[in-house]
Amino acid sequence: MGLDTIYIQAKKWEGTVGRPEIQKFIGALQMKGAKKGIFITASNFSKDAKESVDMTGSTKIVLIDGELLVNLMIQNDIGVSKIVSYEIKQIDSDYFSEE
Repeated sequence: MGLDTIYIQAKKWEGTVGRPEIQKFIGALQMKGAKKGIFITASNFSKDAKESVDMTGSTKIVLIDGELLVNLMIQNDIGVSKIVSYEIKQIDSDYFSEE
């Protein structure tokens, strides 16, 4: 059915998340026999960390940094509330047509 276990690690990180942290996560996934993982941080990922994900082979890792996390929260209305809404109108030319 295509169902897999997905392991998630979420941390409020101070500073950039580097390659060693991602490699630890990948190692933990491999020890569990997992093929998919998501690493979430309120911070960001170093270039080396992103490159190490590209070299994982059969293990699929998704990195979600603070900026992407905020965008996903906004898109899915999680932890946010709408404060202003705008309505844009256009002229209905059929209303003014002469028949």
